[in-house]
Amino acid sequence: MNKMPNYLKPYEELYRTNPREANMQWFRDAKYGLFLHYGLYSLTGKKEWVQLLDVIPVAEYAKLKDKFTAENFDADAIAAFAVDCGMKYINITTRHHDSFCLWETKETDFHSVNSPAGRDLVAELAAACEKYNLGLFLYYSHGRDWKHPHAPNNDVWKGQARPKYDPPEPSYKYGAEHNLDIYLQFMKNQITELLTKYPTAAGIWLDGISVTMTAGLTERFKTQELYDYIHNIHPHALVSYKQGLLGTEDFFTPEHKIPDKPNDNAEDYQKQSNAMGKIKERPEKPLEINTTMIQNPVSWSYRPDATHQTADEVWEKLRQAGSIGANLLLNTGPRADGSIDPVDDRTLREVGARLRKEGFPV
Repeated sequence: MNKMPNYLKPYEELYRTNPREANMQWFRDAKYGLFLHYGLYSLTGKKEWVQLLDVIPVAEYAKLKDKFTAENFDADAIAAFAVDCGMKYINITTRHHDSFCLWETKETDFHSVNSPAGRDLVAELAAACEKYNLGLFLYYSHGRDWKHPHAPNNDVWKGQARPKYDPPEPSYKYGAEHNLDIYLQFMKNQITELLTKYPTAAGIWLDGISVTMTAGLTERFKTQELYDYIHNIHPHALVSYKQGLLGTEDFFTPEHKIPDKPNDNAEDYQKQSNAMGKIKERPEKPLEINTTMIQNPVSWSYRPDATHQTADEVWEKLRQAGSIGANLLLNTGPRADGSIDPVDDRTLREVGARLRKEGFPV
């Protein structure tokens, strides 16, 4: 059995016999987590989808790697900040849709150690979370990828699988040359790295659901096989895939919308369920509502021109999530240098002080 993560020490007795159930119990009790969207897009001051929205060529976008210094990304300070805010776990974008990785991966040279930063940011945060008894979820973009040659193209999914390049992006593979199996192995290898390099992580948090559920790709992506593989490597690890791709995830995490009751079928989930033709009702599973501090325009990455949620608005989100027994995963986008946005720093510490004084809102 793997070493028990520090955050699970209060559940040690259950962990000995059922590591995943111990982790599930911890997750139900956690209530509040910090989401961090950090990557090359943070350097632009625009949305994390900037490569797709501005149709930036792959080679041009990749030049941002040479400016990625992360000089003020302080994992210890981030973990201490989360504790001060009353949060029990952190979730970081180890690899977003642009395919840039925040850890040293053998699968590509497009990563933070191979940049001016020269650092494995995931390793640093994993160590800090262990120090502060925080859980760490590893966000991973599964299916939507704007760099890998063999990731799904727009001829498979008519939405936003890839930027709409005209003429076509020369680094992508098309037609008979395109081999999704190569991409599936790439993702499995990277997830294996994340699980083995950071064995105390609480689990894998997958994104890209609208690509993988389209045009029969749910089966082609061998998603259940991946879930089983993750659970086999780490008996305590939890798996999430947004609102739920298969219904077999350990917990569901709808975006923005807080259901009226624990098992309420939110409209977006029901549409996906009907499209898949498999899940007609969401099974009873723990819920996590993920949303972002950065509003107007809504963004998950750092935007210097955006307004932010106030302390009272965050408090209301906590109340609403708690009213249905759900966790709140609240995102902030670190600035280009990796430091926490000072606007959110002040607000979230204010909420943390109120939590210490009053407890979670009822």
